[in-house]
Amino acid sequence: MKIIFFGPPGSGKGTQAKLISELIGISHLSTGDILRDKLKDGDELSLKLKEIMSSGNLVSDDILNKIVADKLSSNECSNGFILDGYPRTLTQSEFLLLFMKSKKFEFDIIFNFKINFKIVEERIILRSENEKRSDDNIEVIKTRLNKYMEETYPVSQFFGSEFSDKFFDIDASREISQIQKELMEIVKKGRKLGEI
Repeated sequence: MKIIFFGPPGSGKGTQAKLISELIGISHLSTGDILRDKLKDGDELSLKLKEIMSSGNLVSDDILNKIVADKLSSNECSNGFILDGYPRTLTQSEFLLLFMKSKKFEFDIIFNFKINFKIVEERIILRSENEKRSDDNIEVIKTRLNKYMEETYPVSQFFGSEFSDKFFDIDASREISQIQKELMEIVKKGRKLGEI
């Protein structure tokens, strides 16, 4: 199965993507993990990436697209994958769709986590207190949520209109177990449809 998870930071999509990937035995690919894995390679691209990340700059779409394409083409993803945090921009979306077409891959399911931003703020503040994370303060949260609305929300809307039969809005304000149950029911239905 090939699945995308969309949703704002703090919506729980990363937690659910990890849980679902373990339950159905496919790779969970978060952008952060993909980049950290690439840093270990020691090739020219990884050296360039290290320079960009250590200076605090954002990784360009071109570089990220290349790294994601390599990952999706690897044996690690031969049984399927969950994309979590990619694509984030319309440019990344265009690249991903062309890549998928060139590989004759199709998405099975696209989950879109919806949640009130006040709940997100409360969750992230609580997480920051529990995990002693300095990067989770109210100003950082608001910046990240604004960035999501500017860049990634339009991407999720595009996927919703292009893949309406595979696109599922998820109420992310519920308990982890409730969300997981709903996701697994959709995944099971998706698997049956793929077998026909």
